[in-house]
Amino acid sequence: MNEHVPASEDEAPAAAETRVDLAEDYRSSGVADVLADLDRELIGLAPVKQRIRETAALLLVDRARRKLGLAHETPTLHMSFTGNPGVGKTTVALKMANLLHRLGYVRKGHLVSVTRDDLVGQYIGHTAPKTREVLKKAMGGVLFIDEAYYLYKPDNERDYGQEAIEILLQVMENHRDDLVVILAGYADRMESFFASNPGFRSRIAHHIEFPDYSDQELLRIADSMLGSQEYHFDDEARAAFAEYIAARRSQPHFANARSIRNALDRARLRQANRLFESGGLIDAAALSTIKAEDIRGSRVFAGGLAHERAKDEGTKSE
Repeated sequence: MNEHVPASEDEAPAAAETRVDLAEDYRSSGVADVLADLDRELIGLAPVKQRIRETAALLLVDRARRKLGLAHETPTLHMSFTGNPGVGKTTVALKMANLLHRLGYVRKGHLVSVTRDDLVGQYIGHTAPKTREVLKKAMGGVLFIDEAYYLYKPDNERDYGQEAIEILLQVMENHRDDLVVILAGYADRMESFFASNPGFRSRIAHHIEFPDYSDQELLRIADSMLGSQEYHFDDEARAAFAEYIAARRSQPHFANARSIRNALDRARLRQANRLFESGGLIDAAALSTIKAEDIRGSRVFAGGLAHERAKDEGTKSE
C-alpha cells in the first residue's frame, strides 16, 4: 500500500482572490480622468471637488467589497446641490453622471436637466405622463432638477406639483440602481423644501454646498472664457475687469460665472463696435484684444445696474 504523498506547492489549487488593488481600479475605471477633468475645467470649488472625490472613494470601496464577496448594499446616490446661480452645479452634475457610469452604477451616464415646467402639467391628467416621460429619458443616467423647490406650491390648491413629487419619490426608491436624482437650488429654499417634503430628505444621501467664487477666481474664469475664444485682456483691461467684478458683485442679480460670461459678451460687442468705427486695416492682435474702454463702457461703472434700471425699465444689462 502506497503512502499518501502531499501535493507539492505547484500542484495546490489556486487560492480565491483575496485582495483588490484600489489604486489600479482607480486608474483603470477612468475615475482618475474624471476627477482630473473636474480640476482642470472648474476653477475653485475646493470643497465641492473634495466631496466628489470622497464619493468616488466610497464607490470604489463598494466595488472592492463586491469583488471580494463581502456584504454590500448599493449606496444611495441621490444628491442635493445647493448654491447661488453660476457656481457650476450643472457642470458638476455632468461629471458625476460620467463618474457613476464609469464605475457601473448607471447604465448610460447621460444627464437630463429639467425644471418644474418639464414635470408639472397645467390641467388634470397632464402631470403624470409628463413626469413619467422625463423619468423614462433619464433612466440609466442622472436626472438634474434645477430650482426643485418650485415643484411644491402649498399656497395653490390647484397646483399639480405634488403629483410629480409623489411619482419622483416612488421612482427614486424603486429604481435607485438605475437612476440618480440631483435636486438643485438656493440653500435656504431647498431647506424649506426638504422640511415640507420629508420623503425627499430621507432619500437624499449627499448634500453638497457650492460656495460663491472669490473675485480672484472670477477673474481667472474670465481669462479662461476669453482664452477659449482666442481673446485676451490687455493689462489695463484686466485691471478694469477686476474693478468690474468687485462692483458687480454688490449689485442686483449677480450670478457668479454666468454674470462674468454676460459681461464678456458685452465687452466683445463694444470691442467690435470700436473696431468697426475705427475703420481701416486691422490685424489679428487687434481682433483678439479687449481693451479697458471695452470694459469701462459697462453700465456697472455708470451708477450700477439698479440705477440704470430706474432710468430705463426693462433693459437687461451686465
